Amino acid sequence: MNLTFSSQYDFIPRYFRLALANVLSNIMVPLANLVSVIFLGHLEEIHHFAGVTLAGNLLNFLYFVLLFLRMGTTGVTAQAVGRNDREGMLLVGLRNGLIALMLGSAIALLRYPLGEIGFALLNVTPEIKSSGLAYFNAQIWGAPAVLLNFVLIGWLLGREKSGLVVLLSFVGNGIKIALDYLFIIYLGWESTGAGVSSATSQYLSLLVGLIFLCREFQWIEIRTLAGKIWEISAIKSNLTLNGNIFISNLVLLFISLTFSYQGVQMGTMIYAQNALLWQIVSFNTYFVDGLGFGTETLVGNFKGKGSAQQLAPLAGVSVLTALVVGLFFGGVCVLFPDPIFRLLTNHTEVVSNIDTFVPWLLLVLILSSIDFTLEGYFLGLAQGHTLRNVSLIAFIVGFAPTNFVAIKFSSNHLLWLSLSVFYAIRMLMFVIKLPSTFSNDIDDSSVSLAALEPSSALTLTFEETHKQIMVENLPIGQEEKLF
Repeated sequence: MNLTFSSQYDFIPRYFRLALANVLSNIMVPLANLVSVIFLGHLEEIHHFAGVTLAGNLLNFLYFVLLFLRMGTTGVTAQAVGRNDREGMLLVGLRNGLIALMLGSAIALLRYPLGEIGFALLNVTPEIKSSGLAYFNAQIWGAPAVLLNFVLIGWLLGREKSGLVVLLSFVGNGIKIALDYLFIIYLGWESTGAGVSSATSQYLSLLVGLIFLCREFQWIEIRTLAGKIWEISAIKSNLTLNGNIFISNLVLLFISLTFSYQGVQMGTMIYAQNALLWQIVSFNTYFVDGLGFGTETLVGNFKGKGSAQQLAPLAGVSVLTALVVGLFFGGVCVLFPDPIFRLLTNHTEVVSNIDTFVPWLLLVLILSSIDFTLEGYFLGLAQGHTLRNVSLIAFIVGFAPTNFVAIKFSSNHLLWLSLSVFYAIRMLMFVIKLPSTFSNDIDDSSVSLAALEPSSALTLTFEETHKQIMVENLPIGQEEKLF
């Protein structure tokens, strides 16, 4: 079917509406976490702040590799919406929800060995370990809710239910702030209070989401699908998709930890400068994620509808927007390094020559912005194998050899180069793969059609309102991509 120029790009308002709401919901997470930091930082003993920070990082690493529950839900759900397949849409949420519940319950039950192993890898004082474990053991009870919220958010993103997702973000983070004050300050539970607050807010956010869903779906409608949830072909396809995304996330996590560890080995000053530079990367991520989520939703929807003609225009708009975002944040740091980084620290010795590494920051911001937007594109197609392959190849061919040289010469410039090469190879491989997706005969080797086949049992109706958009309500820093 031939489309006019205007009809090919009629998705643009919808795309930016999704992206903007995603950004607004994303920034609620660091704001809520900032309040936790303030409360903990004003306690008499500093070991509470240090312990909670370390425990939060351990949990973030754990949850990051499990983000496939969100990433593997959105695209497939959007495809079902595009096909007008209400039953298929429900089955995606139910299957991934059961997987999330099982994984979350297992994590909660294994809290003791997970905590002991995690802190055994850290060289900390007994006081910090005690405070960290107090937070860890309280917060980890929220694991089932955290993972279920991953699925719920991914499912709502796929349906473009932006209003509900934003609401859940505001409710969850607002509750967390209130409970932080109640448990940490008023009741004096200190580190334990921070963990209880985080876990409780996750369950309450999940409850609010389920209440809204109960108003939309009847229990009998869900019960009639019970026998189809465990269809072998669908489960196999689901596990394949999630497994491929899991491998990709592991690669990203390993590179993140390696980058941080090697910065430490190069000295306190280099580590401090890299930490400041990484704050800009993290801030940029909140915006890039918004673009990636919007791209993911629309790509899945277009594929489900068979509107392959709009995939190329969408890819172009997404990449161009990502480029502008990366150039903006990187350009500001290049032009005004001193005032920008003095906002983050008053240590003159750290800021004095940080501009030496700022050009690398600009390059990383540009490459990673485009990279993660294209990642969202292929997630929308449910091509988990593409994410797996490009991550592994970029690591083996790009990051590993360049990083080896960086270690040998103890050079921070080469360390940033290794990161840049990794993103560049991923981005180029995504771009090379793009043309093969601009048709209705898209390679579905990562997800069998059995998992996505349309059903005529039920009729699907979706609201196309201005309430639509996305949000993620995660514990400390989870919503951030480590890269």
